[in-house]
Amino acid sequence: MKVVAFNCSVRPDGNTAILIRQVLKELEASRIKTELIQLAGQKLCGCIACGQCAVTKNKKCAITDDLLNEYLAKMALADGIIIGSPTYFADCTAGAKALIERAGMVSRANNNLLKRKAAAAVIAVRRGGAIHAFDSINHFFTISEMIIVGSSYWNMGIGRQSGEVSQDQEGLETMSVLGKNMAWLLKKIVA
Repeated sequence: MKVVAFNCSVRPDGNTAILIRQVLKELEASRIKTELIQLAGQKLCGCIACGQCAVTKNKKCAITDDLLNEYLAKMALADGIIIGSPTYFADCTAGAKALIERAGMVSRANNNLLKRKAAAAVIAVRRGGAIHAFDSINHFFTISEMIIVGSSYWNMGIGRQSGEVSQDQEGLETMSVLGKNMAWLLKKIVA
C-alpha cells in the first residue's frame, strides 16, 4: 500500500508540510509507504480546456512542460492521496487548484482513473477560510469518486509563521487521527 501526499504550499517545510508529515507518520507506523511531493517552486498552470485528454485517453494531460503528468501517474499508482494547502484568500493555493483541475479532467476522461482511492485534504490556516479551502479539495475528491477519510475534527491546523502550527496540539492530534483512520481504511479496501 502507498499514499502520495502533495504539499501545495510555496513553503516546502512550512506549516502545511508539518501537518502532512504528522499524517504520514501514522501511515508509516502502520507499514504503509508514503511519498511527500513538494509543489514549491513548481510552475503548474490550470486546465486550458483543450479537451485532448478526452480524445487521446492516454491518462495524460496534453500540457507537457511541467510535472503534472508525473504527479498524475503517482496518483494513479497510489492507494491513497493527500492534498495539503495553506489557506490563501479563504481558499486553497493556485498550485493546489491547478493540480486539482488538470488531474481531475484527465481522471474523468479516463474512466475516473482515481475512483475509490482513499483521500484527505489537509489545511494550514492563520485565522479564517480553512473550511472553504478544505471544501475545495474535497469537491475534487467527491467528483472523482474517491473515498474521503475523516478525523476527529476538520483536517486543519492553526499557525501563521512557519513552524507555528507545531504549537497547535488539537491540530496535530487531528492529523494523527486522520493518519490512523486512513491506515485503517486502506487495510479494509486494498486487496
